Amino acid sequence: MTASGALPSPRRVQGTYYVLVLGNTLAASFIWGINTLFLLDAGLTNLEAFAANAFYTVGVLVFEIPTGVVADTLGRRASYLLGTATLAATTTLYWLMWLWQAPFWAWAAVSVLLGLGFTFFTGAVDAWLVDALEATGYRGSLEAVFGRSLVVSGAAMLAGSVLGGVIAQLTDLGVPFLVRAGVLVVMLAVAALLMRDLGFAPERGAGPVRATRAVLVASWRHGLARAPVRWLLLASPFTAGVGFYVFYALQPHLLDLWGDPEAYSIAGLAAALLSGAAMLGGAIAPLVRRLFARRTSTILLAAVTSTGVLLALGVVQDFWIAVALVAVWGVMTAIDDPVHRAYLNDMIPSKQRATVLSFDSLLGSAGSSAFQPLLGRSADLGGYGFSLLLSGALSAVAVPFVLLSRAQRSPADAAEGVTDEDPGTRSP
Repeated sequence: MTASGALPSPRRVQGTYYVLVLGNTLAASFIWGINTLFLLDAGLTNLEAFAANAFYTVGVLVFEIPTGVVADTLGRRASYLLGTATLAATTTLYWLMWLWQAPFWAWAAVSVLLGLGFTFFTGAVDAWLVDALEATGYRGSLEAVFGRSLVVSGAAMLAGSVLGGVIAQLTDLGVPFLVRAGVLVVMLAVAALLMRDLGFAPERGAGPVRATRAVLVASWRHGLARAPVRWLLLASPFTAGVGFYVFYALQPHLLDLWGDPEAYSIAGLAAALLSGAAMLGGAIAPLVRRLFARRTSTILLAAVTSTGVLLALGVVQDFWIAVALVAVWGVMTAIDDPVHRAYLNDMIPSKQRATVLSFDSLLGSAGSSAFQPLLGRSADLGGYGFSLLLSGALSAVAVPFVLLSRAQRSPADAAEGVTDEDPGTRSP
């Protein structure tokens, strides 16, 4: 609510959402271009570095549903503030462990806590946005809102990843982590000032155990128990899970193709390329969506193209061709993102929205936990190109699941705007 008690306009809700996206992505992206190099510089092997990332996803896996329930019971704003504070603290711990050349078990433990921080965000921010848009009377395209958020996050990622690489080049690999922690502290204050739960009443009166049980039961009913949602969720381990590995593997892979293992600015180029691709993909996603009658057509286009690009990256040895392929992969991933999110949000009722969205993220993290050590080990044995070939093969597994979701012919597949229709009343 505003100071006068009136609801803010849908435009203001979107503005607040874009500010949150901007701050979150800027904070995270300072280390995206150099994270793998940071872990290797701390004395970890490829296997240990990607295993540390896998422990991050183990943390996401363990805490995703509990923190989704926090968002659905205590409120989306409370969840966001808890996540920001946790990430600021764990980022600082990462920097300290790098200074101390900490053993692998310490990296594993703090990575789990880092995953806890991110789980407070997943589901909560998107659920806050969709609830607030419905409450303020927005009837435009969800793809347009999510697409613009990708443009914002892409710009933040471009600035943060390039600056992170340059700062690391001029100082050392630890300074970008300190910058990230500082930005998170600023975002904690910004969110406390701007973010309010709209169109959603937290279940505070039922008690935590009873409320949690109710949310989980309803989330099952509107999640895995509903066929179009279930099949889309089951695609996540093979898209989000593989994508997490690919994002970080591209840093050392491009360095290998460039021929200079200490050219940190080139490592930042991978993140910068993907940020520019996110901006382009987010901008054109609503246009691509309009080319098809159904959302799943756009999702399938992105999935098939991304698989082909990863297979090509596995065999290409020319740096500039690889750069072009990375850009294509980033654009297709960005086109998929707003359409996927709009499709999923439109099939879930408000009170279970954050938990089901968190479960979607949980499945992606489960895939990442399983695939990252496997793909990291394959990079040790056969090089990053070989691991990207395996990544392409794994990402192809998502295609049949999307086809199965499409076959259910959910009304959300053909929808174009925000709807307040109860998904529970739709045919399975």
